[in-house]
Amino acid sequence: MLYYLYEYLTDHGIHVPGLGMLKYISFRAGMAVLFSLIIALVYGKRVINYLRTKQMGELVRDLGLDGQKQKEGTPTMGGLIIILATIIPVLLFTRITNVYIVLLLVSMLWMGAIGFLDDYLKKIKKNKDGLSGKFKIVGQVGLGLIVGITMYFHPDITVKRKYADAKVVNRNNVEQNFMPTEKITVSTVPFAKNNEFDYSGILFWMNEKDAHEWAWIVFIPIVIFIVTAVSNGANITDGIDGLAAGTSAIILLTLALFAYLSGNIIFADYLNIMFLPNMGETTIFAVAMVGAVIGFFWYNTYPAQVFMGDTGSLMLGGVIAVLAIILRKELLIPVLCGIFLIENLSVMLQVIVFKYRKKKYGLEYAQNNRLFKMSPLHHHYQKEGFHESKIVNRMIIIGVILAIVCLITLKMR
Repeated sequence: MLYYLYEYLTDHGIHVPGLGMLKYISFRAGMAVLFSLIIALVYGKRVINYLRTKQMGELVRDLGLDGQKQKEGTPTMGGLIIILATIIPVLLFTRITNVYIVLLLVSMLWMGAIGFLDDYLKKIKKNKDGLSGKFKIVGQVGLGLIVGITMYFHPDITVKRKYADAKVVNRNNVEQNFMPTEKITVSTVPFAKNNEFDYSGILFWMNEKDAHEWAWIVFIPIVIFIVTAVSNGANITDGIDGLAAGTSAIILLTLALFAYLSGNIIFADYLNIMFLPNMGETTIFAVAMVGAVIGFFWYNTYPAQVFMGDTGSLMLGGVIAVLAIILRKELLIPVLCGIFLIENLSVMLQVIVFKYRKKKYGLEYAQNNRLFKMSPLHHHYQKEGFHESKIVNRMIIIGVILAIVCLITLKMR
C-alpha cells in the first residue's frame, strides 16, 4: 500500500523526504518485521484476554504428563495473533498485486480458516474431536491444488537460469549471464553439483516437448503432498509450550533469506542459483511472519499464556510449505523442517510398531513394549523426565543447526 503511495507521488512530481526508502525491499522488510513484532506484543495480550472472556480455554486430555492439568483453561486460537500481526504489515509494505504475495495471503487465510473451524467446533460446539480429519485433508488438498495450478499456469511465475559457461561480467549487467525467462517446473536439488531438477524429467518416456506440456500431472500431486505433510507436521509439533512457534520462526527466517537472495539477480549470479523474478517481495511477507511468530512466542513460552491451536499450527505449516514451493526449495524441506519430520515419523513409527507387535505377540505385549513411551517424540522425552523448556530449547537448537546446513547448500555444488 505504502509502496503504491510512493509510486503515485513520484509520478506526480511530489517528493517527500525519506519516502524514497520504500523502493528498497530491505527497508520495507525491516519495517514489516518491526511492525509485526510490535502488533503481536501490544495487541497479543488483548487477543488473549478476549479469548479468555469468550471461554476459549483448552480442554486438556489426561495423558499422565507432569503439569499437564495445570494448563486446563489456557486460551487457545492464539494463531489469530500471528495472522493479524502478519497481514497488517504485509498490506502496508508489500506490492500486494504480486502473484507470490497473493498466493501466500490465500494460503495463510485458507489454512487459518480450516484451523479456526477445528478450534471453534472443539470450544464453542463442545465437539472434542473438532473438525473431521477427512475435512482437514480436503482443505489441505484444496490449497495444494490452488498453489500447484497457480505455479504451473500463471504467466508471472517464471525462472531465469544461469548459463553453464557464464563468465564474470560487470555487476551492473549480470543479466547476460542468465538464460531468457522460462515457464518451467524446475526445483533445486540440495547437496548436488548440477542441482536443478525438472519435474518433467519424471515423464522420461515422452519427448521433451510433451513432457514439459504434461509436467503438471506430476508437479501438482507433489505440491498437494508437500502442503499436506508440512501442515500436519507443524500441527503435530504443536504439543508443548513454544515448540511449534520457536522452530517455525527459524524456518521462516531461513526461507526469508532464500527469498531475498533468489529475488536479487546480483546475488543469484554470485551464488550461481536460479533467479526468480518478482520473488523479492516475498522476503517482506516472510520476515513479517517471523516478527509475528516471535511476538506470539513471547506469550507462548513456558508456562504458556496462550496456545496457537490448529488456527496457528495448520496455518504455519501450510505457509511454510507454500513458501518453500514458490522458492523452488521444496526438496530442502526434510532438512529445514527436520523437527516437523521427526515428530511426524515418531507418530507413524509408533503406530506401525504397535500394530506389528500386537499381531505377532499379542495386545498386552504391544502395550508394554512400545517403541516410544509416548508419541509424538516430545511427549516421549517428557515421559523420560525432561522438562518442557529443556525439550523446546534443545529442539530449537537442532532447528538452528538444520537451518545452517540448508544455508550452506547455497555454496555446496
